[in-house]
Amino acid sequence: MATAPRSSSQARCCIAGGGPAGMMLGYLLARAGVRTVVLEKHGDFLRDFRGDTVHPSTLRVMDELGLLDSFLMRPHQRLEVLGGWFGSEHVQLGDFRALPERYAFIALMPQWEFLDFIAAEARRLPAFELRMRSQVTGLIETGDGRVEGVRGTSADSGDFELRADVTVGCDGRGSTVRAAAGLTVEDIGAPIDVLWFRVGRDPAETDSSLARVAPGHFVVTIDRGDYWQCAFVIHKGGADDLKRDGIASFRARVVATAPLLAAHIDDVRSWDDVKLLTVSVDRLTQWSKAGLLCIGDAAHAMSPIGGVGINLAIQDAVATANLLASKLRAGTVDVDDLDAVRRRRLWPTRATQKAQVAIQDNVLVPALGAGANGALHVPLPIRLVSATPMLQHLVARVLGMGVRPEHVRSPTA
Repeated sequence: MATAPRSSSQARCCIAGGGPAGMMLGYLLARAGVRTVVLEKHGDFLRDFRGDTVHPSTLRVMDELGLLDSFLMRPHQRLEVLGGWFGSEHVQLGDFRALPERYAFIALMPQWEFLDFIAAEARRLPAFELRMRSQVTGLIETGDGRVEGVRGTSADSGDFELRADVTVGCDGRGSTVRAAAGLTVEDIGAPIDVLWFRVGRDPAETDSSLARVAPGHFVVTIDRGDYWQCAFVIHKGGADDLKRDGIASFRARVVATAPLLAAHIDDVRSWDDVKLLTVSVDRLTQWSKAGLLCIGDAAHAMSPIGGVGINLAIQDAVATANLLASKLRAGTVDVDDLDAVRRRRLWPTRATQKAQVAIQDNVLVPALGAGANGALHVPLPIRLVSATPMLQHLVARVLGMGVRPEHVRSPTA
């Protein structure tokens, strides 16, 4: 039986994955006049339990693009002060109000709103194309190993080939692109997993603390207006033990750590309402090869600590456009140009992951290991930051702007 023919098309840049890195890079390249196609395997952006903290570094990028005012018309909450609870003791860890006023906060915005906004702006550009329900299944390679595009399947048009001068893998920590390219992943280590769930929120609630720590338990509560998006941190691989104890036991543990959730904790009706995020902290030893580059989670999976993953991915996209847009438009990108992205972004990635691992090892693991009846002590560094406003401003700047924040320098067509 003859196989169905593949449709074939051409672009300067093919981007696999319509997440934060892929959509931002697609927008920036098309803005520079580079014919760009973004392939997204889902039919829409309405997927929950993903990174939803838009940090000042990303807000500044939006401002530099002239998009910040319209972006902030999307539903969001503003977090100006970062605080938490260690048992009955409240600590304040960061104060963003010392940053420039237009981005002196974290915008708590569902990721689907962010992606939908960027997609809408990108579709205004003649060089941009977004193909939804289009999944990459493999790479097109020459005999000498150069990548010349991707193969995939579309729910709308069947099998396809998309040839491109450069293919960029932005398809997340389980990247098909990096696996097909045979790129080596270095596992940094993550001793935790996270259970995500929703609980209704009283609009009159004024406690916007993010972290709530009790002996043996750690809960994150993100204000979504009419509900809390919650994360229950557990030891790596501990989800099955929790499930054996039953959903009622899980609800009781959550409320014991975060009492403000008690009124609506029955919103968690069964384990179907709880989603497991298997936490990974890793990075590629090599981000590129001839014709191919990986950025964002495809190049370096981040822990959810600090909510920095989406923002680091966007910084990668900005750096990639800064370094490659003009050369892509001219058709002169070579292997060294692609590796320049890794050289630019490797140090911020390493520094951020090192900080995340330190927090995992020195804060989360001791708290989780304390046991339900154990003693809980506020670590000395946290106590010092909470008592010192200047240190809170410093923490907010490092967390909010990241390590080596990028400015938009890519051209406008």
